[in-house]
Amino acid sequence: MTSPNDGLGPRMGASGDPMSGLSNLPTPARLTVGVISAGRVGTALGAALEQAGHVVGAVVARSESSRRRASERLPESEILDLDAVVARSELLILAVPDAVLAAVVDDVARSGSLRPNTLVAHTAGAKGVAVLAPLSALGALPLAIHPAMTFVGTDDDTARLRQSCFGVTAADEVGFAIAQSLVLEMGGEPVRIAETDRVLYHAALAHGANHLVTLISDAVAALNAAIDGLDGGAARETATVDGSGTLLAERILGPLVTASLQNVLELGPRALTGPVARGDAAAVADHLAALRKLPSGRPGTVGIAESYRVLARRTADYTDAPAALLDVLEVS
Repeated sequence: MTSPNDGLGPRMGASGDPMSGLSNLPTPARLTVGVISAGRVGTALGAALEQAGHVVGAVVARSESSRRRASERLPESEILDLDAVVARSELLILAVPDAVLAAVVDDVARSGSLRPNTLVAHTAGAKGVAVLAPLSALGALPLAIHPAMTFVGTDDDTARLRQSCFGVTAADEVGFAIAQSLVLEMGGEPVRIAETDRVLYHAALAHGANHLVTLISDAVAALNAAIDGLDGGAARETATVDGSGTLLAERILGPLVTASLQNVLELGPRALTGPVARGDAAAVADHLAALRKLPSGRPGTVGIAESYRVLARRTADYTDAPAALLDVLEVS
């Protein structure tokens, strides 16, 4: 399974490419792949592996939406029960949420269908290979292969994998070589994550990606209130010269947040601009006063103003913030 297979895997770039040092890794032979289950991640990885020349022979798809997704994205794969998928797979992908991974591992172990030397890879970000111990005891080779990407359930998911890093963890160097080769075949970039650092790795990704969704959703809500007026008035039609109010808040924020994201990825905290970066305590106080007029949402939830205050206080830690600004940002 680990012998070179020239011409089937992707080739590395010229000297100087940061990934060129991985060009001598063994390319896995063409594998029969089984996927548990046919969710967004599982079907995206399955499609990517098929594009690399592997064969997704069967998938577990229990819900109607999973069966529909499997038929659309992996049309040549059979939909079978777990025992049958395990029995026919040389590479078994456990694409299930972190919270149920251990239970699924136990199901696979109890199935009695797992063959020795089967590659078993899970996609849970916060878990390493220790969770696969029951399968390792049966002779499986355990891998943790987590794509650092968000998935929406369309063909775009597979395309995005070709631009993604994957956090890989294995039990030994043979496992690392196989995991890295699989990721490279899918067009991604493998990054080693130690078993003991998987939770921190996943926390960083969740903080950057999931909380970004919350942040932008809050900004859209506040901007929509500014466009429409806090009294619910219909000012949207006159807000633009052509009266186009569709996704107006998103259109305003889009170029700004896209530029900010690119800037911080290139410059780090030096990309900071705005009133906190300038130490403008009066402007920040005005922002908080305006945001506190917005509805907080469900009873007991933290409102947008409090979220702004916490993030602004954290932002101030990256600057030489004056005492007046820090006072404004204290809990009131």
